[in-house]
Amino acid sequence: MELAHSLLLNEEAYNQLGEFQKAEFIFEWLQFLEKLLPVTSRADIRENQKKLVEQLTSLLNNSPGPPTRRLLAKNLAVLYSTGDTFSVYQTIDKCNELIRSKDDSPSYLPTKLAAVVCLGYLYKKLGRILGNSFTDTVGNVLKAMKNAESQGRYEIMLSLQNILNGLGAAAMPCHRDIYKAARSCLTDRSMAVRCAAAKCLLELQNEAVFMWSTDLDSVVTLCFKSFEGSNYDVRLEVSKLLGTILARALTSKQITASTKQNFRRISLEDVMELLGTGFLRGSCGFLRASGDMLKGTSSVSRDVRVGVTQAYVVFVSTLGAQWLERNFSAFLAHILHLVSQSHPKAIQSPVDAIGCRRCVSFILRATVGGLLGEKAQIAAAKEICQAIWKLKKVVDAAMSDGNLETKINTTDVTASQHVLVCALQELGSLIHGLGTTAAPLLQDSSTGVLEAVISVILHPSVSVRLTAAWCLRCIAVALPSYVSLLLDRCIERLSTLKPCPEAVTGYSFAVAALLGAVKHCPLGIPHGKGKVIMTVAEDLLCSASQNSRISLQRMQAGWLLIAALMTLGPAVVQHHLPRMLLLWKCIFPSSPKDLETEKTRGDAFTWQVTLEGRAGALCAIKSFVSHCAGLLTDEVVERLLPPLPSAVDLLTQLSSIYKSYGNSLKTPSTVYRQKLYELLAVLPPKAYEGNFSAVLKELVTDLTVTDSQTDASASLLPSLCHENDLLLLGPLLQETDHRFIEEQLLSGNSIAGGSLEYDPYSIYEKFAKGDSVPKPLPPALSVISAATRLFGVVFAHITESHRLQVLEQLLNCIKQTKGSRQQVVQLHVLSAFSTSLKHLANCKGSLGSEEVRRSALMLVMGALESNNPLLRCAAAECLARLAQVVSDSAFTAGLAQVSFDKLKSARDVVSRTGHSLALGCLYRYLGGIGSTQHLNACVGILYTLSQDSTSPDVQAWALHSLSLIVDQAGPLYHVHVEPTLSLVLMLLLSVPPAYAEVHQSLGRCLNALITTLGPELQGSGTAVSALRTSCLLGCAAMQDNPDCLVQAQAISCLQQLHMFAPRHVNLSNLVSCLCMNLCSSYLLLRRAVVACLRQLVQREAAEVSEYAVALVKESKEDFTPDVNIREIGLEGALLGLLDKELDPRLCRDIKETLTHMLTSMAVEKLSFWLKLCKDVLAASADFNTVASIDTTQEEETAKGDDVSVLTSDSDDRFHPFRNPRWSTRVFAAECVCKIISQCENAGSAHFDITLAQERKQRDSRDDFLVLHLADLVRMAFMAATDHSDQLRLAGLQMLQIIVQKFAAVPEPEFPGHVILEQYQANVGAALRPAFAPETPPDVTAKACQVCSAWIASGVVSDLNDLRRVHQLLVSSLLKVQAGKEAQNQQYNESTSTMEVLAVLKAWAEVYIVAIEKQKNQSDTHKHCLKIANSSEESLRDVTFSASGLLDLVQADLGTLSRLWLAALQDFALLTLPPEYASQLPAEGGTFYTAETIENARPHYYNSWALILYATALWLTSTGFIVVDPDEGVTNLSRPVTPTTMCQDSSTRPLVKSPEDVNTDRFHLILGISVEFLCSPRSDAAMENIIACLRALQALFDVPWPRSKIGGDQELGVELLNVLHRLILTRESPDIQLAALEVVRLILFAAQEHVKEKRRSAEVDDGAAEKETLPEFGEGKDTGGLVPGKSLVFATLELCVCILVRQLPQLNPKLTYSPAVPPGKHLLLSEDGSRLVAAALVILSDVPAVCSPEGSVSVLPTILYLIVGVLKETAVKLQDGQLPLTVAASLQALKGLLSSPMARAEKSQNAWTDLLRSALFTVLDCWDQVDGLLQELDEVSLLTAITVFVMSTSPEVTTVECLQKRCIEKFKTALDSKDPLVQCKCYQLLHSIFQHPNKTVSYPYIHSLAPSIVGKLQETERAKPENAAELQVIQEGIKVVTALTAAAEEQHRAHLVACFLPILISFLLDENALVSATISAKNLHEFALQTLMQIGPQYSSVFKKIMASSPTMKARLESAVKGNQESIKVKTTKHAKNPGKSSSIQLKTNFL
Repeated sequence: MELAHSLLLNEEAYNQLGEFQKAEFIFEWLQFLEKLLPVTSRADIRENQKKLVEQLTSLLNNSPGPPTRRLLAKNLAVLYSTGDTFSVYQTIDKCNELIRSKDDSPSYLPTKLAAVVCLGYLYKKLGRILGNSFTDTVGNVLKAMKNAESQGRYEIMLSLQNILNGLGAAAMPCHRDIYKAARSCLTDRSMAVRCAAAKCLLELQNEAVFMWSTDLDSVVTLCFKSFEGSNYDVRLEVSKLLGTILARALTSKQITASTKQNFRRISLEDVMELLGTGFLRGSCGFLRASGDMLKGTSSVSRDVRVGVTQAYVVFVSTLGAQWLERNFSAFLAHILHLVSQSHPKAIQSPVDAIGCRRCVSFILRATVGGLLGEKAQIAAAKEICQAIWKLKKVVDAAMSDGNLETKINTTDVTASQHVLVCALQELGSLIHGLGTTAAPLLQDSSTGVLEAVISVILHPSVSVRLTAAWCLRCIAVALPSYVSLLLDRCIERLSTLKPCPEAVTGYSFAVAALLGAVKHCPLGIPHGKGKVIMTVAEDLLCSASQNSRISLQRMQAGWLLIAALMTLGPAVVQHHLPRMLLLWKCIFPSSPKDLETEKTRGDAFTWQVTLEGRAGALCAIKSFVSHCAGLLTDEVVERLLPPLPSAVDLLTQLSSIYKSYGNSLKTPSTVYRQKLYELLAVLPPKAYEGNFSAVLKELVTDLTVTDSQTDASASLLPSLCHENDLLLLGPLLQETDHRFIEEQLLSGNSIAGGSLEYDPYSIYEKFAKGDSVPKPLPPALSVISAATRLFGVVFAHITESHRLQVLEQLLNCIKQTKGSRQQVVQLHVLSAFSTSLKHLANCKGSLGSEEVRRSALMLVMGALESNNPLLRCAAAECLARLAQVVSDSAFTAGLAQVSFDKLKSARDVVSRTGHSLALGCLYRYLGGIGSTQHLNACVGILYTLSQDSTSPDVQAWALHSLSLIVDQAGPLYHVHVEPTLSLVLMLLLSVPPAYAEVHQSLGRCLNALITTLGPELQGSGTAVSALRTSCLLGCAAMQDNPDCLVQAQAISCLQQLHMFAPRHVNLSNLVSCLCMNLCSSYLLLRRAVVACLRQLVQREAAEVSEYAVALVKESKEDFTPDVNIREIGLEGALLGLLDKELDPRLCRDIKETLTHMLTSMAVEKLSFWLKLCKDVLAASADFNTVASIDTTQEEETAKGDDVSVLTSDSDDRFHPFRNPRWSTRVFAAECVCKIISQCENAGSAHFDITLAQERKQRDSRDDFLVLHLADLVRMAFMAATDHSDQLRLAGLQMLQIIVQKFAAVPEPEFPGHVILEQYQANVGAALRPAFAPETPPDVTAKACQVCSAWIASGVVSDLNDLRRVHQLLVSSLLKVQAGKEAQNQQYNESTSTMEVLAVLKAWAEVYIVAIEKQKNQSDTHKHCLKIANSSEESLRDVTFSASGLLDLVQADLGTLSRLWLAALQDFALLTLPPEYASQLPAEGGTFYTAETIENARPHYYNSWALILYATALWLTSTGFIVVDPDEGVTNLSRPVTPTTMCQDSSTRPLVKSPEDVNTDRFHLILGISVEFLCSPRSDAAMENIIACLRALQALFDVPWPRSKIGGDQELGVELLNVLHRLILTRESPDIQLAALEVVRLILFAAQEHVKEKRRSAEVDDGAAEKETLPEFGEGKDTGGLVPGKSLVFATLELCVCILVRQLPQLNPKLTYSPAVPPGKHLLLSEDGSRLVAAALVILSDVPAVCSPEGSVSVLPTILYLIVGVLKETAVKLQDGQLPLTVAASLQALKGLLSSPMARAEKSQNAWTDLLRSALFTVLDCWDQVDGLLQELDEVSLLTAITVFVMSTSPEVTTVECLQKRCIEKFKTALDSKDPLVQCKCYQLLHSIFQHPNKTVSYPYIHSLAPSIVGKLQETERAKPENAAELQVIQEGIKVVTALTAAAEEQHRAHLVACFLPILISFLLDENALVSATISAKNLHEFALQTLMQIGPQYSSVFKKIMASSPTMKARLESAVKGNQESIKVKTTKHAKNPGKSSSIQLKTNFL
């Protein structure tokens, strides 16, 4: 194919190819040419133009296929438009000649068509350049059309469209001719031709004025005719034409008035009149209509009505949203008029009425719901309300008794019903869509929405009552605050108006609908409502028999209420279960005998009531089983069963009852059947095993009864077909935007689809799509679908013989019927059997013996050859299920063989399509095709069928089947890939475009082939690249196809290709194709586009975005007008689409696409994204007023009226988004939160204004989040103060994130302040509305979180400013204090739990922060005092703010602490395991009620941790001192303190002792903590665990709780084990550190306890008997520790766990394993070091808890660990610092060595031995080091030795061998080359030399002093070079000074004599001093100071030496003199600067 890539056709290569390859080669070349021509230079083109034109025109004769001819024409046109146009006339003539040719053979046809297409494109591109030649051309083409076949007519129409497009107004002369030709084509028998004609006329009307002026009526009539017998595509195109022309006629009157005098002006009424005519009378003329009238048939065919409906929508959309706003009332009046009584024909039968209503609803939904913004929608809702009121008055007048003409007027009543139904439906949908934004509409008393809807509930028509109830349900879902209110109102009216039948049904419908709404309202309804409704229902049922006039209504209403009540779920229903079961038991006769007596007694009316009642009862039980599965215990099932046999008995008797009492029982008995079948289908089959045969008998009768003429295929079959196969059946079964109205065309004439009045019980069910009304089918159909479902269940559970019997009976029934009836029976039977196979497959059952299989096969095969394509599809699927259930390869092969044989012999389309599909489906559920033989046979047959050009249907089915086989064969198919690809390509290039279904099947084949090839497509071999090229060619051919669904296939194929071989897909072409189709009118194409985008942006978001913008900038042609990519990029276009789109799946994909784009690009394009979000959030009209107000006047802002200011027209330019819906705004707010988190990951500059500004100056393209803070706050403010509750929640969430992330960002211009401080007014204003009384609790709860985050963030330091927000929390606290009585009765009780806990949690957070700040302050305060007093002011500020915050809380702390304790007590009760449920208080807890316990739980889980921490802090701060024992009961009207836990007031002791109250509180906190820490759920938040551990820390910070835990060893051990487990399961260092801190405190408590016991024992026993004192502490006298009982053991376990985790080398088992290389040191992370350090601190404290014997047991372990850590982590660091772990281990060692146990007599010897071993180990560390890479830090080890020497008793270290080795180490260190080591060595020796015990210090002095003095003497010659060396000398001098002091009298003189000369040698004379280095100067000063100290101390020796050496004396004197002078100079300086001296004084004073 590479050879095709050239400007001129490579003819050599071309001629060598076979016939089909030539076509492929040409197509590839033309494709390449299309890309090449626009980028080739003009000169090159002119050079090659002649040759190129020749090559292209010669191709015309090669009979090119449809895609090829289009490409050919495009290239010719481009060639002429860029090159010369000399020869263009020749080309045109040639084309005309070809068209004129008399050759009519099929082989010549493609040439003619190619010529037609070429003409079209030439004129389109070159337009007026072609001058006058066009009249001839058009004439010629039109002439050719007269005897052209459908393909010709199709191409000619499209060509004329192109010609008109290119010529514009110049084509005037031919307009009439073209119009005439197109008119005839618009009613052509070929649908494709109709579409093409509609496109041509649409182009024509741009210039041809007569179409929308003089000829308007005939054009409209023509369009109506065109709708007759049309398909979906035709309706779409023609409605577009009709709507556009009418819109044009209406808007263009001014221009044309002058040109045409005879032109009448067209008004809106005229246009509506025209459309209305089509809607009501269809396309027929007067005569035909009258004929129909005489016959009494309906005159309007449905397709006309559906077409006109779509035209209405196009008409309004073309005129736009603003037009609709202005003319809405006229439009609404007209639309509703369509279903009014003025046109009785349209609604004479219920079926027609339902169809019309659907159409009207669709028009209103698509215009009002789709075009208008929220403001305009509210206005529209008001209009609809007015309409409802008007109709209501008419009805009232008609119903009033005083009216004499009542008889006549009742027709008005029935007529108004359809209008009301449509109006109510639209009102409901509108409000449902608006959500809480509709609040102002409902609060507006002048409109009276609720009154209007409720007033219509009494309408005499059932459908109106039901729709009004549904409308109330919509209002309830949209505005949850109204649910309770409406329920109360309806229940109250129901009770009051009990005698009125309309009221009983109407209000019961309303209550049921509202109950159905509750599950959509997260806030629920008060629990007590269930009880009220149950009582009303019982009352209705019991009073039903009292008054026969309304017994039917009461019976129905009672059961309806009970059934609806079940939807509230187990929590509510369990309280009413016994009453319901009793009613259920009573409604059926208890024995067959009673049933017999019933039969003899009743009359038609009583039976009607009985059947209604029993159907209702069945419905209620079904509702119970579906919604309360949790209550279906065995016991309840037992109680459900008894009435069932009786119900089945009645079922079998129904036919005889029906016969006796006639037709009036027909519907009730059908409904009874349906409800019984539905109930049995959801019950476990075991429950009614005994009734199987009776039930089956009835089912068979129902399925095979032949009197039902209705064709139920549309309702039954689609669910039984596989979704992939449904694609074969055209767009009607696929999802489209018009599905709502198109559905009625599917079903036969006798049904128009479902409607609410067919089954009132559906009003409470959850329905599929958000706001669409439930559409139950008529009972006759519903009973069939219920029967098929139940048959499936029962058939799967009966015996084999019974199965055979049933199947044979069904087959017989099918045989006995004929014609259409046979088809109906066949349909029912197949549906039922298919369902049973599905059940068998699910429960892995088998079908049975050979006979059963044979019957089953006969059944399916019969349907496989049915005339109904839907039935064939279902039969193929059924065959696949049959193969799955039998799962026997021989049987499956047999099935395949049957189809093979049939396909070989059959010639009819039906059996060829059916059997070819059967082959494709056969292996669907068998895990794929495994046999190559079968595969080859299938492929062979399907290849042949797919090339059968005589029947497109056969081709489409065969290709579809082939695509299934490709999928099922997987890798086996590789052999066939190449031939199949060739076949697909050949067909794509040759099948006429009119056969869209064939192209769609080809697309599926291509997709399956690409999937099969998979990643192989990336390969570079020739074979692979040939396959890849073929795939890309196929995609290109499909992209060019006019059919949108084929284009969708092309896009998904390219998406697959992009996934497997991304480098080979041209991304920019793909993106441009996607952008073009982003707003297609085909839902499936839009879905494909967005799905593809979603995949692309995951890898290459930036590229996709750039290509989209580039495409828009380049494209000269008008780009899709709906999307403004140029201004707002692809992202903005997607956001706009999201706002308009209603399809949930598409919306989800768009959101995901945007999220991916945001994740990968938001940080780079920050301003762009923030502006997008801001535009969306600010585009809602309200904010144009609010947001611009100066925020400092926030008090006024908050009260500012939200005047509805619609944005003025001039704002259009600035607002890319006009009035986005609230859901889009919520998404934008969520996007902002995501952007913030993306920036957080991207770097700190986003949250640091100084850094951001610097980097912005360096590179202006850089952008940082902090620079947009004002926008962020403004967006959060706009969202948080919106009408929509969801948006308010999103806004508050955003505000919280902003506060958390930016709280610490300092404001560079005002040091000491933070950047957020300037926005405090905005924050206050955003929060205030959330605390208003009418705000829903979830918003208030969220606002509480934000308040606490704001106060806790410390942004505002001034208390007065903080008070505003604080006040909000205080107000909510008052609300909490008011108690349960004052609760809001609108929502479920659990919502007030949520609110209360949110308030308490917010206060807890503030209190915790205040305490933490105070703590930090006291630390810094102490620190500050040390530093200076100069900064007193700033210090005062800080203390003020923290203590101020605490003061704010302090005022309410008394109340808070009680509420916190009460909440914790509730939480403790709720966490009890289920078996303690009986112990829970009957009336519930302080903040939850017993009934709503389940709903309340999550709220407690959400907030307990912080409340616990705050309570612990409060108890700590009071030190567990109870102020006043009965204070706990004051102020609150309910039990609070845990003293009342589970106690009745009568048994409660009057006052508990403070000790008991404290104990209770201690156990409450400890219990909750341990319960949680024992098993924190895997999703438990880190914050909760940390808060819990902090609470424990706070608890044990105070002596009293420590005494409790210290005294209760079991409790301590338990806690330690829990903490150990926590450390094992949570990796987080923060958690582990917090846990270790708790461990330390527990150990500390145990130490205190042991000390206390020892002290008291000493005091009690007196000192005399000291020897006999009992041993306290663990280990007692034996030293044994019991695991599980021992605190010490638990502590050690925990510490070992931490240490070994951080340093695995410590584990002796691991040390010698290959996993740990010996001696390699690990540098721990900072966290790791902190953990190790904390563990060591704990270890060193352990012996203090033991008895002496016990301490001996644990000492080896502790020493091993401490020394081990020292050994493993003592590594030299760069700066000479000690690693944290080393410092900690030395500290621990010191603590351990100075333990009293080392000196206690019982343990002294053992300790001494062990400590010596430890010292030995430390000394051994050195010997291991040699030859290792990383040097051990000598300093650490020397320090360790020193610690041993200094801290242990002398006998440990004075042993000869140890002492010698220690001294050796010091000697080595003294000789070290490293000054740091030397220096440290001197310091350590300094301390050893001063050891009070001479036996310890003398050996060191003797060994080391001489070498120290020697070293100092050496220094005389080599002066120090740097500070480090200087320090070594200074330390040396200090050591010698100390030695001198420590020496005995007789040796001292000798030492001083050695020492003085050294010191004096360090002094410099005046001259040397000037030029000396800093080190030398410092040494000089230091030596001088030392001399001045020593001189006076040892004056005699001093004088002696001075006398003996004059040089020394002179040197000393000059130095002293120089020193005195310098002091003088300094003092004069100091006098000038007294500030400094004072600060120095301060420092020295504090030292």
